[in-house]
Amino acid sequence: MDKNKRKIIWIIGICLVLAGLIGGTFAFEQYYRSEVCNLSSLDGESHGYYIYPDATIDSVMALVRQDYKIAAETDFKFHSRRLYFTSVKPGYYKFPPRLGDKHFIVRLQLGQQSPVRITFNNQIRTREQLAARLAKQLLLDSTEIITRLDSNEYMSHYELNRETAVCMFLPDTYEVYWTTTADKLFDRMYSEYQRFWNEKRRHKADSLGLKPTEVAILASIVESETRNQKEYPIIASLYLNRLRLGMPLQACPTVIYANGDFKMRRVLKRHLKIDSPYNTYINRGLPPGPIRCAMGTTIDAVLDAPKTDYLYMCANPDWSGTHLFSSTYGKHAAAAKEYQKELDARNIK
Repeated sequence: MDKNKRKIIWIIGICLVLAGLIGGTFAFEQYYRSEVCNLSSLDGESHGYYIYPDATIDSVMALVRQDYKIAAETDFKFHSRRLYFTSVKPGYYKFPPRLGDKHFIVRLQLGQQSPVRITFNNQIRTREQLAARLAKQLLLDSTEIITRLDSNEYMSHYELNRETAVCMFLPDTYEVYWTTTADKLFDRMYSEYQRFWNEKRRHKADSLGLKPTEVAILASIVESETRNQKEYPIIASLYLNRLRLGMPLQACPTVIYANGDFKMRRVLKRHLKIDSPYNTYINRGLPPGPIRCAMGTTIDAVLDAPKTDYLYMCANPDWSGTHLFSSTYGKHAAAAKEYQKELDARNIK
């Protein structure tokens, strides 16, 4: 082989090696930007975004660029075209501090959301309040929730009715998808309700002669009587005694609920006359539904209430937030008289 041919072969070889290096470098770059990292958080933290149904790719990218730097814009555009990135699905998405284009794009395309935490506490008193609280945390309209809570037919699927509907919503924190439908939300809450009301708790309720919903109703009254959780079991015992004897519960919180004024500080005789199934001064037994979303711990306090002979209770006139418990009306009347004096002295109307 002459000198010129060897030179040509050598040049061709060099060109092939260079082409391979260039191609390999390009392939590695594309792999790295697509699979490993092209978006980097400016502060090194993860960031989440609520993407609404009317969002466009441009609006989403404008939002993301506030927190993330795209190292290679050309590569991102190339991967967007290759993956047909033309639309995004609504949802809540939380991205790590570093991610590749493919991970970012595919999640938005397929709606691979991050769950959000919804929470509600025992300050929820009505179906309307519950619906508003849930709608505020999810991509739902409150009417979608309230129409279901108000429907006896719909709630019958969960062995409940419109009055007992809120029993299914035990105060806690739950993880769901932001775009969950109302039906899926109710199914989820029912599964949590069923999990809570296990065989052991149902057996305890049966031993008290109560249904799970009735235990929750009683627990809602107990919670409304005091902020002192140490008294919950004793108050529960008192009301269980009244139920067994067929006495009216005469629980002031039910009167407040019946009047609809949750800021009421003093229950007067005129309030006791309101015609409502929730007024336990004129109706024997439990009201038809809970007067707030009762905590699971309070339900357990009812289920595990101690045996006592208490039938009466009165707020302690020392204004300590505790109660005086009595087994006879005479002792109760004396305590109530002292408490009324204290209310008058403090000019509480």
